[in-house]
Amino acid sequence: MEKNHRNAPLIRLAIIVALAMTLGIACGPSAEPPSKKAAAKPVEAIFPLEEATIAGLQEMMISGKSTSEQLVKLYLERIDKVDQGGSGLNAVIQKNPDALAIARELDKERKEKGPRGPLHGVPVLIKDNIDTADQMETTAGSLALLGSRPAKDAFVVKRLREAGAVILGKTNLSEWANFRSSRSTSGWSGRGGQTKNPYALDRNPSGSSSGTAAAVSANLVTVGIGTETDGSIVSPSSCCGIVGLKPTVGLVSRSGIVPIAHSQDTAGPMARTVSDAATLLGAMAGPDPNDPATQQNGVHFFQDYRDFLKPGGLRGARIGVLRAKAFNFVSRLDPVLQNAIDVMKREGAEVIDPVEFPTLGKTDDAEYEVLLYEFKADLETYFAARPGAAVRTLEDLIAFDLKNADREMPFFGQEIVEQAAKKGPLTDKSYLEALAKCRELMREKGIDAVLAAHKLDALIVLTNGPAHMTDLVNGDSFSGSSSSPAAVAGYPTITLPAGWVFGLPVGISFIGKAWSEPELIRLAFGLEQALGMRKAPRLLSTVDLKGVLKGVGPQQ
Repeated sequence: MEKNHRNAPLIRLAIIVALAMTLGIACGPSAEPPSKKAAAKPVEAIFPLEEATIAGLQEMMISGKSTSEQLVKLYLERIDKVDQGGSGLNAVIQKNPDALAIARELDKERKEKGPRGPLHGVPVLIKDNIDTADQMETTAGSLALLGSRPAKDAFVVKRLREAGAVILGKTNLSEWANFRSSRSTSGWSGRGGQTKNPYALDRNPSGSSSGTAAAVSANLVTVGIGTETDGSIVSPSSCCGIVGLKPTVGLVSRSGIVPIAHSQDTAGPMARTVSDAATLLGAMAGPDPNDPATQQNGVHFFQDYRDFLKPGGLRGARIGVLRAKAFNFVSRLDPVLQNAIDVMKREGAEVIDPVEFPTLGKTDDAEYEVLLYEFKADLETYFAARPGAAVRTLEDLIAFDLKNADREMPFFGQEIVEQAAKKGPLTDKSYLEALAKCRELMREKGIDAVLAAHKLDALIVLTNGPAHMTDLVNGDSFSGSSSSPAAVAGYPTITLPAGWVFGLPVGISFIGKAWSEPELIRLAFGLEQALGMRKAPRLLSTVDLKGVLKGVGPQQ
């Protein structure tokens, strides 16, 4: 009926503008006055949820200025306009056809019983390797899993639904979480195509949680869920200018998530603020009988990680700076790191610069060996539990990709899958020795030893370089990365926006000991409040070098 109503577009515009005028409470510190927004990017100026926070959305729903259904509708329209059309960001692989109905039910529940908690009615996007037992697909980006539906929700999805979150849809990713080819292009999958970077659409969003990072950054949703084995949360978060938190392995259940390797895999929150990441982590974390890692000795769960968002969170902290050449960072990034160090000192932290990490880079081959073995074992275990899956082994997957090479391998192959298929069981001596080496050199003689030697609360390091050009011919060309120590150890790390290089965001990471999420959240919150580097992307076709040189765009 609305199609035949001549005034429908004007009515809709009036509603959106009215909402925008009331949304000051829902906008982050980097939001600009409407007049400045209109001058800077007129196409996006009327979107009322730009830089909206979880707390802001809750205030809107509590005050009656909006409902969950209205928020979901606005975000779905934003996805249609910005992601599927317009810029072609291509971050969302599928929208949830039940999202509006779920939001309506949650609105009804709010009126009758009150909110369940901070996520009640809040839309959340999740990566397409996380199971949902609904009308959506779960494919890890591969056509091989299309049409076979999981028997039940992943445990983390169950937790989100219980918290009252609305699963808005699934995000694109690097196929099989970027563990398919040695010359792959991050953010590309056979099912979803190529995701773009919202700061410059010809740049890469990094992977493998590329769709979640791009969607959160471009305000297609307030928060999202990613997964990481080594860099897949923190790297795209850095390249897309958002906060990404990779928890200690075992804090968040992995059951119902398409795996790479159980010794390193974890899901984690991705958001535009540390506060939102902490809020989301509280809903995700918890023991799961189907994931032994969540029930191991020493695991520490907290119901609400917002308790650690303390003003002056850097005061009295001892932070060690990693400047290792093994990370391959270019000198142009030095000012970003130095500015963060200067700010931490100003905020009352004691900075030890630099600190040595003697075992850095000595586990690269061992890590790869572990991942190959575990990929075969863990993925085939996942296939066995997936009803109706067209593939049951890595050999089946290899055959499927060869048969569908025009759609699955138009740009790069599957060398890593072929290597993994040749591995034996997890009782093999080579696997056990590699795993022991990784844990010893990155835990006891690595992060634990460095922290203890200097009595540090955490380490700080650049996350990775700015986004590289997307190149489907030659694959990725990263300019530095620091994700491996925390990834191999299974320890937590959090990245946040720290600066700019030619209009592209660069993140900085805190790394801590096992179960130190509260400490890292406190430190990251303190640095975030002092730096204030988050800036909403403008969805430019390429880097605005002229604007940067003239001082118009964000710089270092």
